[in-house]
Amino acid sequence: MKAKRNRYGGCYRRGLEAAQVCVGEENWVDSRTIYIGQKEPPPGTEAFIQQRFPDNRIVSSKYTFWNFIPKNMFEQFRRVANFYFLIIFLVQLIIDTPTSPITSGLPLFFVITVTAIKQGYEDWLRHKADNSVNQCPVHVVQHGKVVRKQSRKLRVGDVVFVKENETFPCDLILLSTSRDEGICYVTTASLDGESSHKTYFAVQDTKAYNTEQEVDSIHATIECEQPQPDLYKFVGRINIYMDNEPVARPLGSENLLLRGATLKNTEYIYAVAIYTGMETKMALNYQSKTQKRSAVEKSMNAYLVVYLFILISKAFVNTVLKYVWQADPNRDEPWYNDRTESERQRHIVIRAFTDFLAFMVLFNYIIPVSMYVTVEMQKFLGSYFIMWDDEMFDEELGERAVVNTSDLNEELGQVEYVFTDKTGTLTENNMEFIECCVDGHVYVPHVILNGQVMPGAGMDMIDTSPGPEAREHEELFFRALCLCHTVQVKEEETVDGIKHGIHQGKLGFTYLRLKDSHMEILNREDEIERFELLEVLTFDSVRRRMSVIVRSSSGQLYLFCKGADSSIFPRVISGKVEQEGLRTLCVAYRLLSPEQYQEVCHLLSGAKLALQDRDRRLAEAYDLIEKDLILLGATAVEDRLQEKAADTIESLHKAGMKVWVLTGDKMETAAATCYASKLFHRNTQILELTTKRTEEQSLHDVLFDLSRTVLRQHGGMTRDTFSGLSGDCTDYGLIIDGATLSAVMRPPQEDSNSGNYKEIFLEICRNCSAVLCCRMAPLQKAQIVKLIKASKEHPITLAIGDGANDVSMILEAHVGVGIMGKEGRQAVRNSDYAIPKFKHLKKMLLVHGHYYYIRISELVQYFFYKNVCFIFPQFLYQFFCGFSQQPLYDTAYLTLYNISFTSLPILLYSLIEQHINMDILKKDPSLYRDIAKNSLLRWPIFIYWTILGVYDAIVMFFGAYFLFDNTTFTSNGQMFGNWTFGTLVFTVLVFTVTFKLALDTHYWTWINHFVIWGSLIFFVVFSLLWGGIIWPFLNYQRMYYVFMQMLSSGPAWLSIILLITAGLLPDVLKKVIWRALWPTTTERIQMYAGFGYVPTLLDNADKLYKGHLSEFTPLASLQSKAGSQRRGSGGQRNAPNPRRSEPFSKKTMFTRWQRTPDYCTFTPLLRFADGARNSRQGYAQGGQTSV
Repeated sequence: MKAKRNRYGGCYRRGLEAAQVCVGEENWVDSRTIYIGQKEPPPGTEAFIQQRFPDNRIVSSKYTFWNFIPKNMFEQFRRVANFYFLIIFLVQLIIDTPTSPITSGLPLFFVITVTAIKQGYEDWLRHKADNSVNQCPVHVVQHGKVVRKQSRKLRVGDVVFVKENETFPCDLILLSTSRDEGICYVTTASLDGESSHKTYFAVQDTKAYNTEQEVDSIHATIECEQPQPDLYKFVGRINIYMDNEPVARPLGSENLLLRGATLKNTEYIYAVAIYTGMETKMALNYQSKTQKRSAVEKSMNAYLVVYLFILISKAFVNTVLKYVWQADPNRDEPWYNDRTESERQRHIVIRAFTDFLAFMVLFNYIIPVSMYVTVEMQKFLGSYFIMWDDEMFDEELGERAVVNTSDLNEELGQVEYVFTDKTGTLTENNMEFIECCVDGHVYVPHVILNGQVMPGAGMDMIDTSPGPEAREHEELFFRALCLCHTVQVKEEETVDGIKHGIHQGKLGFTYLRLKDSHMEILNREDEIERFELLEVLTFDSVRRRMSVIVRSSSGQLYLFCKGADSSIFPRVISGKVEQEGLRTLCVAYRLLSPEQYQEVCHLLSGAKLALQDRDRRLAEAYDLIEKDLILLGATAVEDRLQEKAADTIESLHKAGMKVWVLTGDKMETAAATCYASKLFHRNTQILELTTKRTEEQSLHDVLFDLSRTVLRQHGGMTRDTFSGLSGDCTDYGLIIDGATLSAVMRPPQEDSNSGNYKEIFLEICRNCSAVLCCRMAPLQKAQIVKLIKASKEHPITLAIGDGANDVSMILEAHVGVGIMGKEGRQAVRNSDYAIPKFKHLKKMLLVHGHYYYIRISELVQYFFYKNVCFIFPQFLYQFFCGFSQQPLYDTAYLTLYNISFTSLPILLYSLIEQHINMDILKKDPSLYRDIAKNSLLRWPIFIYWTILGVYDAIVMFFGAYFLFDNTTFTSNGQMFGNWTFGTLVFTVLVFTVTFKLALDTHYWTWINHFVIWGSLIFFVVFSLLWGGIIWPFLNYQRMYYVFMQMLSSGPAWLSIILLITAGLLPDVLKKVIWRALWPTTTERIQMYAGFGYVPTLLDNADKLYKGHLSEFTPLASLQSKAGSQRRGSGGQRNAPNPRRSEPFSKKTMFTRWQRTPDYCTFTPLLRFADGARNSRQGYAQGGQTSV
């Protein structure tokens, strides 16, 4: 498709520059031409080139009946683990291996089948949904009549007839409506969640065509940009042929009706299809986002590489030792196992490589293929606990939490930085009117209720009565507020009704309605004034302002402009307002002469008719028009903090997270919100890195001054040491604005000695308890998140917001959370998780995130542990069978170990385990620190689990080996064979790894008992059936009666019990000793929970956090009653014990009541429970000081 040049209308005659780039689609260089009603243009006007467009079928499914198997197999075998097992299976088929191909093939088949069934079922549901949409009826105008056809048969260029409350079948350009003014009302709730009615406009020259015959007579073409996903941008133009001469009109987003939106309060419309099927904006927005990977998944892959290296090492060592063993000819070819001639002639390298592959097959079960499918099921099923949580249900909105990406559940337990928007996220986004300032005079209403000025209340100045000039400015100010907007009054609200509701009209001026392109307002004398609306210069987040051009009844032309103070002040030439720490909206105006208005019209028409780069040209035109303004005044509103927002931020701080507020508001307003939300405290020393300061000093000097300030206080220690402990040392809060941030982020110049400011900025931020970034553009929010993500610590980040301007940072952060606020659903649609209110973030992180991380960490470590226990005896067995690749276990045991015998208990554990009660997790946020920085999947813990697995394997193998030395092992004196030996080892293995999981379980329910003990019973029953029946489909049955014979031996029972005990004992002893000497906070609470002390402690903790107790009250005195009920002397517990989580064990307190500064420490809250019986004297004599 080629870019078209056109010789018609306005800027068409100047032609298009095909190389220019369209806004929103950087690589777009061509347009599409649509012939309305599939009609050719008049002869001689332009060449008719019929372009091919897709039909209107929506395809959200991934597979078809024919490509499901090959496509699904390809996707599954792209996974390293699946591909590895496929190779092992093929090796078993090709060469003579010690184990049956079934042992590798069946588990692989199980994993592949389960995944394929799950994905196939999900795709079948998508097919059903697609068919229901594609087959729904639509009405199309053909040959002057309305005909009915299926939605999938709709084509680009068809004129569609849509009735009220019907959904638009594709993206349409509005031609005409049932309303005389050519407007229609639409709700886009299914697209962006906004339920309010939006107004769309028909093309000016076609809005009078209201019948099928009239619409069918339209002769026009539409040129527009190629499809792109931005819901709020559209660039196009329509050529309407009248007497073979085209009239060009611009088309924008106000003319575009999107698929999925619903027609409201309008009887019918006629519109032409321009984007169909998978090219509609709704379909383009369904494309998957960039895949995010959690820290746990990265750890899993690293562990997998280690185990793969161990596997190769085992196979290599065994291959070498085999040929060392066979160096003796008698061992190489014993009399009972002569080689064939072909075997003797094979080259030794080929024989060695074949043996290496055979050993790889023998030991391949150390790689847990079923772990991946278990992790997938755990994440998928676990995500429902967030959606089912009644505490995260908001009755006001009627919404629950939503999980869009279950792959990141455990990442919720690893968050170190929280980046939050302010308006609508921390606040309610409900602006309450406080006051207004006109020409330097402040006006305050008499009575305000819920932010609304009560009828008849009146507005009076605080200081003096206005003079004549001030009175004129006052009236102009209120007129500007009534006219400078795009509000649509509900049609049922008549002018008489509005006037009746206003009573005597003492509020000044009231906007009534827009009728026939005239805006009607009611003045103080109850007279209706009419202003012709000539132009609307729309609002956008970059300009941060909007304007209207109106003509009064006297013929005067006004440009009224309103917007943020930062965007209005640079454009005014006179006027003043008083500024406070409130959210302000500045209002300005400019009188236009007829000549100036003509120039404005010329600028705007040229920009609006541009097909390419229209947004840039409009912005340039607006910039030229909105200048030389006279400032009239400003309104001040206040946005209330959301319920429990301050408590949530305080809890996040105590959990060790750093909270940054990223907002587009001005500094004073944002700082006030930060104080109200407890992000900043009274004793927080504010550091400013703003434009105002950098104007006085160079950026280089300011940064180094701030760096010296924070580092001098902390003595080189980063703030992470003290994070979340308020009052322990000087708190620093940083405030930075968008302009200064741009300078900080700017790459260093080659000829400059300033260096890179990013590292200095990061160092300052690390030592601040909170950071406020104000005057931020949406892209800058994402840059901040990216900067912190890329820092040397590589912290886990979370971004939370409610509007479209937060989408960029939500997508950039490791975890993106959307708020179901009043700014639509753009943030929710692009997020990983969505919650109704900011307060729900507390439970999502501190409870659900904590649980998810604990559960999946145990799952991953346990899977590797049980596979080491499983396969290491096989490795040891080769030293006793001449490295002959003889398997230790039966084929059935090899196949079912990971699929059946040990899979369900760990899956259930990973779904419902609660190592600490959730009420405790909510009351004591500091417990979140115990799992910070992926602490449960670090290499030392991984090595411990691996060593534990090796130890258990050695105990199982050599314990059974030495017990087998007794020749009278059975009652009849028979000796056990190698299959009995392997069965004994396998029995001890299954019971040991299952009991190990049972010992790690803290939260017992009937389901746990059923699954854990049921798995063991299933193993025993299966073994009895497998070895107790002659199976007709088996050529040989080496396990026949083996299990029964083993159980008939008393020594076998004794050895099973002894070996299980010996295998579990070291882990139990280690836990007991560690908990006694170096307990973590989590382990302390688990111990106290056993004695029933935790609720009392946490109640006092809660009182301390809320200020009901003095922080300097010895908490031991509060525990006297609880302490008197404890058993035993408690002498050991009173001693101060070192702890594993040492950085968090003591708080540093800086005291100033002494002559010289003294740094002392006091025991954390839970430690006081140990010393409940101690007197004050006892504390004074102890190793730590109680303050």
